Amino acid sequence: MLMKERRNIAILGSTGSIGRQTLDIMTEYPTLFNPWLLTANSSADLLIEQARKHLPAYVVIAKENLYEKVRDALSDLPICVHSGSEAISQLVTSNEVDTVVTAMVGYSGLESTIAAINANKDIALANKETLVVAGQLITELLKHSHSALYPVDSEHGAFYQCLVGERREDVTKLILTASGGPFRNTPIEQLPYMTAADALKHPNWDMGAKITIDSATMMNKGFEMLEAKWLFGIDHDRIEIVVHPQSIVHSMVEFCDGSVKAQLGLPDMHLPIRYALGLPGKRLVTDSHKMTIDDYCNLTFERPDFEKFPLLTAAYTAARQGGNLACIMNAANEVAVAAFLHDRIHFTQIHDIVAKTMAGVPFIASPSYDDYVATNNEARSYAESLIQ
Repeated sequence: MLMKERRNIAILGSTGSIGRQTLDIMTEYPTLFNPWLLTANSSADLLIEQARKHLPAYVVIAKENLYEKVRDALSDLPICVHSGSEAISQLVTSNEVDTVVTAMVGYSGLESTIAAINANKDIALANKETLVVAGQLITELLKHSHSALYPVDSEHGAFYQCLVGERREDVTKLILTASGGPFRNTPIEQLPYMTAADALKHPNWDMGAKITIDSATMMNKGFEMLEAKWLFGIDHDRIEIVVHPQSIVHSMVEFCDGSVKAQLGLPDMHLPIRYALGLPGKRLVTDSHKMTIDDYCNLTFERPDFEKFPLLTAAYTAARQGGNLACIMNAANEVAVAAFLHDRIHFTQIHDIVAKTMAGVPFIASPSYDDYVATNNEARSYAESLIQ
């Protein structure tokens, strides 16, 4: 099938960190990409600003009580305005859409990603929770679809690039790098006293609040391990997490002959987004800053501290047991992180709430989509009850 010269892109979560940087890339290559659909959850003002600048065909504000505000602000432009998650899922199936960038944060990205897969759309996947929550379901759906998933996470983009031209059966290990987050050097006994302001000071990456807190607990790396398991068909016990404070080596792949391939780059999400949008075999030329020897002359690696960051153990437990356990873990984590950001719990209570919810919500070995929806709701209620 011939590739269209200018592709229509649907950005789900355009007001978030990944969404904003995706629009940067599209502005950099106006002859290649057209922002056809922009969506936001509740950031109405920024969505309006983006729509007026980029002139998409459609915008969707998920929070329905903000619909009139967005509609009225764009009434002088030829932009169709909708509201609600159902509208997002319907629009991504349009024949006009070529690629869907799933940049929504958390469980909210699952429904629309499934809709895009069922409509055979190419997907630039930044919403790792889709595979964390329902990796088995997504994998099965992809077997019956012409969709292709192109990872946007820098680590999974690195795996993808390292595996180009390689036989999957020759892979012996995926080595997933982690910065270590803002509390890498913080003594474990001080963690209960760390505030949201402390946790939001990530040393290398500029990310949204939720993902930055997940980096501070290293839950984000647990999510990425689960995402890698489903993206590349590698068992969790062959995915090793390694702390790499400089964030220059984005991940590595070890092969059966003992060789290791690594992908390096500056800690800048524009790089993996640019690669994912370029599609296989086409790297997009850019004038952006390139690495120098000063960036990679002092690279270090160390083992993660599972005692200090126990959510890593929770993630491996979820990977080992399968079923709906990762869905339970994700839901509890979303509730706990929101509570921490609003000063309702202490930092170390995030793990306590996740662990208790994983133990308290019923396990389902082979969940259906409806089971995932019910599990998500039940786990959120259970986790919230532990906070009140």
